[in-house]
Amino acid sequence: MASNIPLAERMRPQSLDDYAGQDHLVGPNAILRLSIESGNLPSFILWGPPGVGKTTLARIVAGQLNRPFFTLSAINSGVKDIREVIDKAQKNKFFNAPSPILFIDEIHRFSKSQQDSLLGAVEQGIVTLIGATTENPSFEVISPLLSRCQVYVLKPLNQDQLRFLLNRALKSDFEIKSLDIELVETEALFRYSGGDARKLYNVLELVIQSYPQGKILINNEIVTAKVQENIALYDKNGELHYDIISAFIKSMRGSDPNAAVYWLARMIEGGEKPEFIARRMLIFASEDIGLANPNALLLANTCFDAIHKIGWPEGRIILSETAVYLATSPKSNSTYKAIGKAQEMVAKTGNLPVPLHLRNAPTKLMKELGYGQSYNYPHDQPGHFLEEEYLPDQISGTKFWEPDENIKERDLREKMRKLWSDRYTY
Repeated sequence: MASNIPLAERMRPQSLDDYAGQDHLVGPNAILRLSIESGNLPSFILWGPPGVGKTTLARIVAGQLNRPFFTLSAINSGVKDIREVIDKAQKNKFFNAPSPILFIDEIHRFSKSQQDSLLGAVEQGIVTLIGATTENPSFEVISPLLSRCQVYVLKPLNQDQLRFLLNRALKSDFEIKSLDIELVETEALFRYSGGDARKLYNVLELVIQSYPQGKILINNEIVTAKVQENIALYDKNGELHYDIISAFIKSMRGSDPNAAVYWLARMIEGGEKPEFIARRMLIFASEDIGLANPNALLLANTCFDAIHKIGWPEGRIILSETAVYLATSPKSNSTYKAIGKAQEMVAKTGNLPVPLHLRNAPTKLMKELGYGQSYNYPHDQPGHFLEEEYLPDQISGTKFWEPDENIKERDLREKMRKLWSDRYTY
C-alpha cells in the first residue's frame, strides 16, 4: 500500500450519513442529530472508549453547520494556547453569527486552571465547546464547566457496525479495492478491534501490508498471527487501554497476584495515569471483595489518597502493595448483587409509599397524620434491637442481600439469623 495516510484516516466519514454507530445520538430523531439539524447546538462532552468516532463526530458537526472549527489537544496545550484560540474565535464571531466550535481532545487531561480558563468563553457563547474524553467526566471535568455542557455517551461499535466499516473499506478505499483480497473469516478482526473502528482499520492494514504482492488471504489464523507479531506494549493514548485494565481487574478477581502485578507493570511502563489505576482498584475493592474483607476498601481508598501525596515513581510501590493485597483477599460480590436486586425491585414496583412509622414528622400536622407514630427506637431495647418492619408492606420479606460463603459473611449470616429468625434464614 503506497499511501502514507493511514487507512483509518482515509476512511474517516465526512457526513452523518456515512457515520457508523451511535444511533442513540445521531440516528433519525435522536437528540444530538436534532440539535445539529436545528442549528441550536449546546456545548457538549463526548464520553466513550477510543475509536468510536468522537473526533470525527465533532468535525462532522462543524462541517454540517458551516462553523469555524478550532481544535486543541489537552496533551500539548496550555492556558496560553486556550486564550489564543478564544481570541481567534472572538474575532471570527460577527454580529449574530453562531459561535465557532472549539474541539478539545482528551479534555480530561486538562488541569483545573486550564479548564477554568474555558468557563468565561463557554458561558458567554464566544465558543461552543465540544470535548472528547475516554474518562468519566464526573471525575475529570470541573463542576462549573460540566454544568454548562451536555454529556453524550458513545458506545463501542457492535459487530454489524464493524462489518459495515470493513466492507466499506474493501469496496471504496482507492488503494484497497485494487488489491486481490479474499476475506474468509472476520471473527479475529472484530475480536481484536474491540468495538474500535481505528483498531479495525489498523489490523486490516497490518495484515494487508504483510503481503508484499499477490493474493491476500484474510482469516482468523492469519489475523491472530500478524497481530501477535506486531502488538505494542501499551498505548497510553487508548489503543490497549481497556484491554490491559480488563486483564488487571480479572487477574485480581481470579486471586492471581503475579498476573495482577504484571498487568500493573504494563500500565506503569505504558504511561497510564496512576489515578486511573487507583480508582479502578477502589471500585474493585467494593465490587469484588466487599464484606469478605472490608479492610480492602479502606486500603484502596488510602492508596488513592497516597498516590496524590507521594507522586511518581514511588507511587508505583503503593499501587503494587494494594494490587497484591486485593488479589490475595477473599472475594465476595454479595453487596454488588444486593444493590442490583434492589434497583430491579424499584424499577418493577415504582415509588412504594414509606410506612408511616418510618416517616419523618417535623410538623404538628404530620404528627397528627400519624407520621412517625409507633416507631420503636432500637437503642431503647435490650441488645439495641427489636423486630420491626422497615420495608414497604408490598415487598415485606424480600431478600436483596444474600451472604456469601466466606468467613466474615458466614458470621454475619449467623448474626442476622439470631436477630431476625425466619426473615434472615438463608
